[in-house]
Amino acid sequence: MADALPRATDRWDARARELDAADPIAFARERFRLPDGLVYLDGNSLGALTKASAERVARTVSEEWGHGLIGSWNAAGWVDLPGRVGERIAALIGASAGSVVAADSTSVNLFKVLAAALALRPERRVIVSQRANFPTDLYMAEGLAQLLAQGHELRLVDEGADPAGALCERTAVLMLTHVDYRTGAIHDMAALTRAAHAAGALAIWDLAHSAGALELALEASGADFAVGCGYKFLNGGPGAPAFLFVAPRHQGEARQPLSGWFGHSAPFSFEPGYRPSDGIRRFQAGTPSVIALSSLDAALDAFEGVTMSQIRDKSVALTTFFVEAVEALAGPDLRLASPRRGEDRASQVSWRHPDAYALAQALIAHRIVGDFRAPDILRFGFAPLYNRFDEALRAARGIAEVLHAGLHLDPRFQVRNAVT
Repeated sequence: MADALPRATDRWDARARELDAADPIAFARERFRLPDGLVYLDGNSLGALTKASAERVARTVSEEWGHGLIGSWNAAGWVDLPGRVGERIAALIGASAGSVVAADSTSVNLFKVLAAALALRPERRVIVSQRANFPTDLYMAEGLAQLLAQGHELRLVDEGADPAGALCERTAVLMLTHVDYRTGAIHDMAALTRAAHAAGALAIWDLAHSAGALELALEASGADFAVGCGYKFLNGGPGAPAFLFVAPRHQGEARQPLSGWFGHSAPFSFEPGYRPSDGIRRFQAGTPSVIALSSLDAALDAFEGVTMSQIRDKSVALTTFFVEAVEALAGPDLRLASPRRGEDRASQVSWRHPDAYALAQALIAHRIVGDFRAPDILRFGFAPLYNRFDEALRAARGIAEVLHAGLHLDPRFQVRNAVT
């Protein structure tokens, strides 16, 4: 893209160089395959490909499947993948050993843990959530309530209202997404979990935009259940298996409704009756997706030698630098939708603009990749393992140039794709 802006921004270049030079986890970028010249700021929708995943998937397909065939369930450890990957994710989210398993999708896992939680509070019928929660969570709650046909109610809190204020003696579950997918605002997990427990309810947390980007203390917060996906900041690949957490105190009693054979205590005994496995394994259902789990397993290698505290520190620095650069270079046309304080913001920055979709498309055409969320959100996700400060600056300049030149007004950028 031609540099249509005055180049009197040397101080921004110098600042980006200094920040990149001082980055203690810059080495992790070499673990990823990123296209030359592309500024990829959509890791909160789909993480970048790791070199380890590409190599592992090739080996899983050509050697383990191609030569080992059925024997690889034992010889290559396929059967242990859900638990092994779950243990690695547990270390990233502040959960203890034996409390996380990788399986299925976030939606399916939410159905499982919500059903289990409601069964633990049989005398209560209210599920409290937010109207602005990620829609699939609300859809799954609606569907489960209809399936149970026991008068369950999904009570939604409007934006800006405190979810704790909707809790009452009839509340069975407080179900929230830790990070607002549109704005990146972070809930106080520990405080809201305490409020749920004080009301006699259980707390379920969706960590889709948290795992791999925020320093989490899931178990210390008192969370009862949690779910999350493997393809955003965990970089497992499109449609990568999700994960779920069940607090150890609930594992003996909690039962999930999808009683598939991999949740059975002895799946290869082929008994006609179901006996749930002990511990977290009972939250598995069907046969695990070996190729996808192998990719996710290898992707987690990218976190080796990096602490979640370092990732969080870089996330705050990256997003703060980006906000300052956009506001200095692009002018008043964009309105910040994310919290201004870095401590209140997850690893993304969102802006409001009436032509947000067209802006996103114009930027993508110029090799700056963010995304759009209806109705007016232009969203940029920063993955600290591979994003650099010079990329944040290039994106800020690109936004300014598109806006100043009116490039987003081109009719081709108004045509909506199926995936936005």
